[in-house]
Amino acid sequence: MTNENAPENQPTPAISPEAAPQPPEEPTENFGDLLAAFEKSHTHKAEGGQKQLQGTVISVSADQVFLDIGYKTEGVLPRTAFDNNADEVAPGQSFPVSVTGRNQEGYYELSRFKVAQPRDWSALEEAFAQKLAVVGVVTGVVKGGLNVDVGVRAFMPASRSGTRDAAELEKMVGQQITCRITKLDVTDEDVVVDRRVVLEEQARSAAADRHAAMKEGDTVPGTVRSLMSYGAFIDLGGIDGLLHVSDIAWSRVSKPEDVLTVGQELQVRILKIDPETKKISLGLKQLQAEPWETAPERYLAGQRVSGTVTRVAEFGAFVELEPGVEGLIHVSEMSWGKKVRMAGDILKQGERVDAVILAIKPEERRISLGMKQTLSDPWSEVQRKFPVGSQVGGPVTKIMNFGAFVQIADGIEGLVHVSEISAERRINHPSDVLRAGQIVQAQVLAIDTEKRQMKLSMKQLVPTSIDEYIAEHKAGDVVSGRVVGESPAIVELGEGIRAACRTAAGTAASPQTQSQPKADLSSLSTMLKARWKGDAPAASAQPEPLQVGQIRSFKIVKLDAATKKIEVELA
Repeated sequence: MTNENAPENQPTPAISPEAAPQPPEEPTENFGDLLAAFEKSHTHKAEGGQKQLQGTVISVSADQVFLDIGYKTEGVLPRTAFDNNADEVAPGQSFPVSVTGRNQEGYYELSRFKVAQPRDWSALEEAFAQKLAVVGVVTGVVKGGLNVDVGVRAFMPASRSGTRDAAELEKMVGQQITCRITKLDVTDEDVVVDRRVVLEEQARSAAADRHAAMKEGDTVPGTVRSLMSYGAFIDLGGIDGLLHVSDIAWSRVSKPEDVLTVGQELQVRILKIDPETKKISLGLKQLQAEPWETAPERYLAGQRVSGTVTRVAEFGAFVELEPGVEGLIHVSEMSWGKKVRMAGDILKQGERVDAVILAIKPEERRISLGMKQTLSDPWSEVQRKFPVGSQVGGPVTKIMNFGAFVQIADGIEGLVHVSEISAERRINHPSDVLRAGQIVQAQVLAIDTEKRQMKLSMKQLVPTSIDEYIAEHKAGDVVSGRVVGESPAIVELGEGIRAACRTAAGTAASPQTQSQPKADLSSLSTMLKARWKGDAPAASAQPEPLQVGQIRSFKIVKLDAATKKIEVELA
């Protein structure tokens, strides 16, 4: 081996035979030193010129991308340096990179930003003039910041280190960083560097690349950064997107914190990207099947279902049958028994209820529900329980100008018309004799189950003198009465009780003559009371003609309780 330190043209001494068996001396430089010198020369050539290298992807591991940069040893980049965490990076692709150092495994650490590695003041001046990022090593913590070796000693203020507290500053000692020269005074050898500005530029560049790579409809990973009343901000890797509360789940979400937590990782879909404001709208529920698409397969009219009341309005209550599918129970479908004015009087939010599907309209995303349909309809048996002619009773629920409504059973009301309230006098308004809540008795006059209407009468149950008279007599009874009318003949059988008299030929009533003595009116009432229920004198062979004012004996031939009519004839 030639000695590099020997003078030129000096002959090499011959090896004596005695020295042949002995091993040769070890070379002064080993293979590792030669390789290091080779790579140093190549690296210096690339870095000293402050030029970026072209790296070709060799392979992609779980957390790194290996690139061929033309050196004996490959360079590495973290997967986070690429879009979508390098999911779309494949061997053979090329990227411009800069060498920033070597890692413990011996690989070159790379950056996708143009980085200089100055070795003297002229290189520092060029980097300062071109505002290039430079590589340095933090050597220690000093008052107000850090000392950084960028080829010469430089100072970095703590506020421009990109860290937040003193503990993090201590951890930076010995680390290699990328920074920018913000002050360079060759005379005083005063150099100030800034790491924060480089981090911010890198973040903006990465965000721009990330934003440019996104498109509507993509499904991307994200982390919940903050929660607001109207939604959640999701970190998509340097840029934020808004997940509105209405797009979190198909079910109704009142507060985002009920479903999400800060720091939670999730997959979201990009719904819209505003080209002007760069705002990104995200959706989480869109990654799940729309429940209404298959709702008609699970829900049919007439089906009995159960759900939870999610919202109560004045006109009804919304019931969640499953996440994303709600139905409405209108106030008119809540009770058979009473008129519901506000849904809140019957149902409360969070309450579990049973209902029957009345109608479903998938195209409108509407389901009409009925709660009262889960109970038997009281009108289905009203004719059996309350037939026409039966007596019923109950409280007055409502008074109108035309009559009063009476509740005779749960869910069943009947109307007493003003003309059916009293038989004794004319009623101008029901409130003259009735009040709400008053218990009354009435008779069923008519029933219409289709219209859910029932007509009642109170006066039919009030006994009158003619009712009592008919109840106490029967056809064939002989009674006394006074003739009060003629053509036709009318006979008064008692106070307020009159009957039609059938007259035979030759017995027609005749008017009183002046020669006929006038009837003794003072004794008439006594005579009638004594003879109303007594026996009449035997009829003469030739009946005397009827005359107004006569008191005669009559035989009852007909009694009609329904029409309250009585017919008699001379006994």
